[in-house]
Amino acid sequence: MKTVKTDICVIGAGSAGLSFAAGAVQLGKKVVLIEKGKMGGDCLNYGCVPSKALLAAGAAAQNARDAEKYGVMATPQVDFAAAMAHVKSVIAGIEPHDSQERFEGLGVHVIRAAARFTGPRKVEAGDTTVTAKFFIIATGSSAVIPPLKGLDTVDYLTNETLFDQTDKPEHLIILGGGPIGVEMAQAHVRLGAKVTLVDGMTILNREDADAVGVVRQRLEAEGVQIIENTLASEVSQEGTTISVTLSNGTSISGDRLLVAVGRKANFDNLGLDMAGVETHDHGIVSDDNLRTSNKRIFVAGDVAGGKQFTHVAGDHASTLVRRLLFKAPAKKRDAVAPQVTYCDPELASVGLNETAAKEAGLSVSVSTWSFDENDRARAEKRTDGFLKVVTTKGGKILGASIVGKGAGDEITTWAKAIANDDKIVAFTKMIAPYPTRSEISKRAAGAFYTPTLFSGRTKFVVKLLSMLD
Repeated sequence: MKTVKTDICVIGAGSAGLSFAAGAVQLGKKVVLIEKGKMGGDCLNYGCVPSKALLAAGAAAQNARDAEKYGVMATPQVDFAAAMAHVKSVIAGIEPHDSQERFEGLGVHVIRAAARFTGPRKVEAGDTTVTAKFFIIATGSSAVIPPLKGLDTVDYLTNETLFDQTDKPEHLIILGGGPIGVEMAQAHVRLGAKVTLVDGMTILNREDADAVGVVRQRLEAEGVQIIENTLASEVSQEGTTISVTLSNGTSISGDRLLVAVGRKANFDNLGLDMAGVETHDHGIVSDDNLRTSNKRIFVAGDVAGGKQFTHVAGDHASTLVRRLLFKAPAKKRDAVAPQVTYCDPELASVGLNETAAKEAGLSVSVSTWSFDENDRARAEKRTDGFLKVVTTKGGKILGASIVGKGAGDEITTWAKAIANDDKIVAFTKMIAPYPTRSEISKRAAGAFYTPTLFSGRTKFVVKLLSMLD
């Protein structure tokens, strides 16, 4: 057994682990990076990158179908295998940036093996024992496999196997209406598959209900069958046919089944008890500084038990660089992180939505502006959607939700405002270029002041001032 002594040992080569390792080694620290699976983690290989690539293929097909409304005649011919080859090519194009060779070139000692703590400051990985001053656990998350009767007898898919398909599903059944389920439902129906989406609650139930309504309407218009407030009670397979029995007594059959009911943090088999690290159902116990019950061990990314997004994992890495290397006060900032579901129309949000704010007992003001009042949206015949801003009565921004084309890009401005504690008046001061969708932010901000601006009191003041002419 070889022994390596280092400054920092990072377990997990996903977004958080790679970001921290690259920063730390370039700042002169000795870094060991341990990864048992693929470099790049879930995002590159099974999540963000392949899903967005497949969505792009689906969008190309849908654009052809929709071209007639612009006076252009086109009929898409979908080659599903070629679409999946596109997905693989996108992954391959990004792989070098996350590769073992690149990180070794930076000076990181990379070990490709499973890691397990054997003490408070000691980890074994393959034939190597690593001791370090600090450890960062960035092992990500994986698909939840529910205790569904018969599931172990069925050839089901998860996000880790979905992108290995080369032939188009005839009928894809998806269990779970979260972001993964919704995105993959739309991608596949646009590529010519029949799709049924089943959720035990309502789809995208953590988002603004009105915004979700816009997404639901579009999915159904494109052919996705959505079954909500209904659980799957049993599954079975005969040949290539998979049958799903639902809690309402009905059943559906298809040739593919995607399980997308949620994700769980990866921390089993890490030997955390040997390191004195406490865990809970959703991840590893840590404080706002991302420190675990062992003061030498920190967490980053999905395993921290908070928001499971690549950009949050990256921000965790940045927080730890500031805290561990620069010894500066730094805390996680999950609360100000935006989230986007990349369906069409996109649904993006940051902070509290209207329901969450009211459930928290806050007295709120809600300002909205619809895309059907935006000239750019009208020119492109994409007027579905709106912006909804939730503020205090005094104009402090609590959250924003946008549903519509390009919502993921538009939410960034609101995320910046919340992170910097701006009030909604800041949006009335900006000049938005015309015609762009960004005008909707200024319009919604203006709507906040409309009741006051055109009140009887304001009119009286204007009347008095006019006497000075």
